[in-house]
This record gives sequence, C-alpha cells and structure tokens, in this order.
Amino acid sequence: MTGPIIELKEITKKYDNQYAVDHLSLTIQKGEIFGLLGPNGAGKSTTILMMLGLSEPTSGSVSVCGIDSTRYPLEVKARVGYLPDDLGFYHHMTGLENLMYTAALNGIPKQEAKELATQLLDRVGLNHAADKKTGKYSRGMRQRLGLADVLIKKPEVIILDEPTLGIDPEGVRELLKLIKELNEQENITVLLSSHHLHQVQQICDRVGIFVSGKLLAEGNLARLAQQLFFEDTFVVNVTAEGIEQSLLEELHKINGVNRVEKLNTSLEIYCDRDVTSIIAEKIIQSGARLSYINKKDYGLDEIYHRYFEGREAT
Repeated sequence: MTGPIIELKEITKKYDNQYAVDHLSLTIQKGEIFGLLGPNGAGKSTTILMMLGLSEPTSGSVSVCGIDSTRYPLEVKARVGYLPDDLGFYHHMTGLENLMYTAALNGIPKQEAKELATQLLDRVGLNHAADKKTGKYSRGMRQRLGLADVLIKKPEVIILDEPTLGIDPEGVRELLKLIKELNEQENITVLLSSHHLHQVQQICDRVGIFVSGKLLAEGNLARLAQQLFFEDTFVVNVTAEGIEQSLLEELHKINGVNRVEKLNTSLEIYCDRDVTSIIAEKIIQSGARLSYINKKDYGLDEIYHRYFEGREAT
C-alpha cells in the first residue's frame, strides 16, 4: 500500500462533555516504531481501541492498513496484532495449545499452525515452556507468549499497550530487544504505548507526547528538542584553564552560539546547532588549556518534563 499505514484525522472521543481524545491527527509510516508516550489516563488506550475498531470515534476518521477501522473493523483486526497490558490466556491449556487455539480462530490449518507456533515459541524464548500450563507462567512469560500470540496471524502492524508493565528489568530488556528485532527483520510496523520514557527512547523511531487527550508534539528526539528548547537545542560543556575575556567574546561571535556562561574554569555554551568542533578550535587558538568538551543532547526525560513545565506555566 502507498501512504501511511496508520492515519488518524481529527479524531475525538467524547464522554458527556469531556474529551478523552481531543481532535487527534497522526500518521505512522510502514516499518516505523512509533512511541505514544503519556501518563495514565492520557487517552492512549482509548485511541488504540478506535484504531482497532473496538470503539467508535465521536468524530474524525481512522485508517489502518488503508482500511476504515470504524466501518470495517474485522478487516483491520485480521491485519493487526494487539497486545494489551495483560493478555488473558486459558490457564488450563499449555502455551502451545493457546497459540494453536488462536491459529484455529484465524483459519490457519492445524499442521501449519503447529509449525508456526513452535517457531514463535522458540523466537520469544519460550520453547522450554511450550508444554507448561499458562496458569503457571510468570507475567514476563505471559507477555512474551502474548507477543507470539499476536504474531501467529502474520500481522502488518502490532500495537502494544504498556507491554512491559509489571515485568522485571531483565524481562523488559529482552522484550524490547525482541520487538526491535521483529521490526528490523520483518519490517513490521510497531505502535508502542507507554508511560516509561527510557523504554520509548530505547527503541522508537518517533515519539508522540500525549496528554489529556491531545497530541502535544511528535517527532524524533532532535525535532522534539528543537520544538521545546528553541534556540538552545545544544549545550556544549567545556572545562579549560586560562580562559580570558577575549575568548568569551570570540565564542559569542560563532554563528549558532546564543549565549556563553562562565563558571570558574568551566563554560556552558548554548547553541542552536552543533558547533562543538568550532568551539574547541577557538579555545585552543586562544591559548587556553582545554581538558574537557562535551555536547549535551536533550534526552526524552528532559523533553517530556519540559512539556509539563510549559503547561504549568500557562
């Protein structure tokens, strides 16, 4: 298909007089890992339910894999795998039996289903627990089985709603690694909904910051930082001896430098572009003894909290 694989146009979801989702527009391209980041209650899950055709928008349109989710929800479900924060399985059945059951519901022949289920259990690291009742699975094991469960119908898109909730750090690392591998090796589009900043930053190509039903901003980290920090997209930290006033004046003249702050033998230089190499050259030419220079890129944690600072100030 051409065009975005997920496209939301001005969708709203209103309960009484309150918006759970407020005029949301978003496009996600095929092969992307997109992170929908926001606190609990922001409207992330409501948005996902509308994408899947499980909830009808009050207004606006939703297209997934080129299909209108509201009018043709079954066609969308056939192409999309959905992993909620705690997927239920039949506890009296084994991991393999649960996958076989899902395969049968999707019309996959029994022999093909068994081969595929066995491959997927191996891929998610559960081949040792294939014949174990899922009632005895840990939460991390259930989430990995859930990933195998959504993959058994070979979806074009997988939607993961808080997939790492309640999993230990090692389990989180393994699950995120698996999601990244699936994306890279099979070009599966991934929508990851989470309130864990470092997890989103770790694997997502782009991030949307979602608060109170509104998408406040979206883009990669560099674009989000540029939107938020405006002229101070980069901060260059310098430690040097022999810093003279003339050097400070020369640094101010560099195209892209907005301000220079001196703290004893260190400098913080705020820039709207990466001019680290030019700064180093000027310092050395001045005769100052440069011992440390580092460019600071804003991480998702700072970006996310700056949004809330800005909202509190308004």
